[in-house]
Amino acid sequence: MSTSRVFDLLFNQLEHSPKDDCLNCKVNGTWIHYSTQEVATICNDLSSGLLAAGLGAGSKVAIVSENRPEWNFVDLAALQIGAITVPLYPTITVEDYAYIIDHAEVDIIFASSKDLHDKVSAALNGKALKGGIYTFDELDGLNHWTVMRQKGQENPVDLAPLREQIKEDDIATYIYTSGTTGRPKGVMLSHKNLVTNSKGAAERIPDNKPFTRAISFLPLSHVYERTGVYYYMLRNVSIYYAENLESIAANMQEIKPHTFNTVPRLLEKIYDKIVAKGDELTGIKRKLFFWALDLGLRYEPHKSQGMGYALQLAIARKLIFSKWQEALGGELIMLSSGGAALQPRLGRVFWAAGIKVCEGYGLTETSPVITASYASEKEIRIGKVGRPIRDVEIKIAEDGEVLCKGPNVMHGYYKDPVQTAEVLKDGWFHTGDIGEIDDEGYLRITDRKKEMFKTSGGKYVAPQLIENKLKESNYVEQAIVIGNSRKFPSALLVPNIDNVRKACQDAGISYSDDEQMSQHPFVLGLFDKAVEQANATFAKWEKVKKYRLVMVPFSIEGGELTAKLSMKRRVITDKYELLIEGMYED
Repeated sequence: MSTSRVFDLLFNQLEHSPKDDCLNCKVNGTWIHYSTQEVATICNDLSSGLLAAGLGAGSKVAIVSENRPEWNFVDLAALQIGAITVPLYPTITVEDYAYIIDHAEVDIIFASSKDLHDKVSAALNGKALKGGIYTFDELDGLNHWTVMRQKGQENPVDLAPLREQIKEDDIATYIYTSGTTGRPKGVMLSHKNLVTNSKGAAERIPDNKPFTRAISFLPLSHVYERTGVYYYMLRNVSIYYAENLESIAANMQEIKPHTFNTVPRLLEKIYDKIVAKGDELTGIKRKLFFWALDLGLRYEPHKSQGMGYALQLAIARKLIFSKWQEALGGELIMLSSGGAALQPRLGRVFWAAGIKVCEGYGLTETSPVITASYASEKEIRIGKVGRPIRDVEIKIAEDGEVLCKGPNVMHGYYKDPVQTAEVLKDGWFHTGDIGEIDDEGYLRITDRKKEMFKTSGGKYVAPQLIENKLKESNYVEQAIVIGNSRKFPSALLVPNIDNVRKACQDAGISYSDDEQMSQHPFVLGLFDKAVEQANATFAKWEKVKKYRLVMVPFSIEGGELTAKLSMKRRVITDKYELLIEGMYED
């Protein structure tokens, strides 16, 4: 059976290797399992229901929900009748919902909860939708999604002819970008974009080990996790949705996943928690822990580091790192990290621990994967994001920008030919990222083109490199480097409050609250040292000369982070304008 359209992935699995646990979620403390056959039946019923409601090819179906099987039911049901799905983040504002619903010309909305139903209703402001609003939770007085399914069961349609009419180049989805600058843009992706990307990514998964379970917690509304779910279906991997971000660790113990997708921010938190636990040890256990950690921070997976190092690493893996693996379920084969740059030290220590973190690179506009790493010590290159996947080409422009060409590149921005023309030129997509390709074909991303700045002395500075270096300190949770048209770079640092409190406790420092603590000479000394250590690797004009501590973490709710946890630099610099200006006063 051909797999050229997204829904083909489900029916190919049904025909060749049906599963008892295709999609899985936890409800009221119990795991609910949907077999491949059940998923296909539900999707077919929903498709018939959508058709009975007057929706079909070209209709816009919005999904506003956290990760759960119903998300997939609606997505696949809509796609197999030629409708276009419009996924929306559960965390965006009513104003953003209003803009996207109007801009995408949405016909029907599926919202998971009462809160999200109320938010999209407020965004509609009395405007009626052709198909109305349905919820995934059962709520009094509101249409449950099973009402649409029942409508389909009462009005069954032979869907085979409709599927046949759908071509691989037909648009499958509009995905609205996070909007770090200006209004969100609707990225138009076709079935071919998504399916070829899933196939290319799946080729980087090892074939020599059982690979059957994945845990999913990144938002399906973002193309990274969505394409990940498609390639899980392609590779017959059962998908288990975590209950929420706080439950991931407990869910991993239950599921024992073989893989998952993540972002560096979450890996940083995992690492910090592990180190914090190691810091609580005493005596020989504590010495062993930090001996193993130091060993891991020096690891180069693809290079021989001598028999002595190999022997020490084997001991460290048995005594210390095996516990790290157990914390992730104990059966992890590999995990994928994307969405931002992973600190090289984290890559080294996780690989040393036998946890294969494979970095990839891409954007919403590229479905998303452009490059990906193989899960093997021989192939991995720490600090680099792998090689291009099948049928995808990359090159570096004269100004250092990474350009991409291939079946993964979007059809354009919906209703926006001007911005489409700005990024699609001569068949090449201009990523906006600065990078370099080494002699082996591995790509290294150094910064965002628009985020690089020039000091008043005319020197260019790549802030992400400095920010990642600053975050290597156990005391720095988040960092943003500023300095456009200024005499020198400066930084706003968000403390890792738990680690700073622990350092104060160990030093016998007393304080009335965190704000007072942040001004204590001892604490400022910790950050002086962190900045000094980070500066050691940079040229004179790149060094951070001044910094200020920000005691409230950057967050989605605070407006400083996008839904995929990227920093909104303009928002942050506007919000802390006075603090920043204070660093440049003579």
